[in-house]
Amino acid sequence: MSKAREENNIAIVSIFVNPAQFTPNEDLVKYPRDFERDKALLEKIPVDAVFHPSTWDMYPHWFSTYVEETSLSKHLCGPFRPGHFRGVTTVVLKLFNIVQPHNAYFGQKDAQQSLIIKRMVNDLNLPVNIVVCPTVREPDGLAMSSRNMYLSDKERKDAVILWQALNAAKKRIDDGIRDSGTLKAEMRKIITPKTSKIDYISIVDVRTLEEINTIRGEALIAIAAYIGSTRLIDNILIKVPE
Repeated sequence: MSKAREENNIAIVSIFVNPAQFTPNEDLVKYPRDFERDKALLEKIPVDAVFHPSTWDMYPHWFSTYVEETSLSKHLCGPFRPGHFRGVTTVVLKLFNIVQPHNAYFGQKDAQQSLIIKRMVNDLNLPVNIVVCPTVREPDGLAMSSRNMYLSDKERKDAVILWQALNAAKKRIDDGIRDSGTLKAEMRKIITPKTSKIDYISIVDVRTLEEINTIRGEALIAIAAYIGSTRLIDNILIKVPE
């Protein structure tokens, strides 16, 4: 939001918990909602307007049209959250059509989401420039997320293990390791003692999100794991000589 403020004459923020991107048995009902706190934070930037629609505004009872990306969404979080990215692309297209932004800003923490939105914009010829901003982190490295508030004190301390594992992989790459299997095994060994479940530890092509065996050029290292009952994701982009 700060980058949007810096780079544009008008900055508009959308705040909407999108039911279409929550899969069955996920945390839609308890997902953090604190509009007054959000407004107070936005006043510090400040932004010019807040778009805060109701669920009825976005999805009246007759709503029956969805937008779906069918390639990038097959990877990483896709198999674990069926229908999630269809909900993301649908609501983002609706937001773009309503607000009509010239530039739209997303965070690198949701790397797969950002790539899917870029693909949608390109495929559907939308006049929007997508800007992906670096992940914003807590002082200890934990990626900021609304779901962090679910964590107990102990879980909050344990959650930093994702960032530590990513950094350990980067160090090994800097030392010359290029084999993805070796790196993923070492990351799993780091994470396992602190997590209740690992959905994936992946090293993928930054354009296709397909798994790669040997790191050359640019790659995305991504993790999805549970700390207690809370599912967290994190990632880093790396680049090595080809």
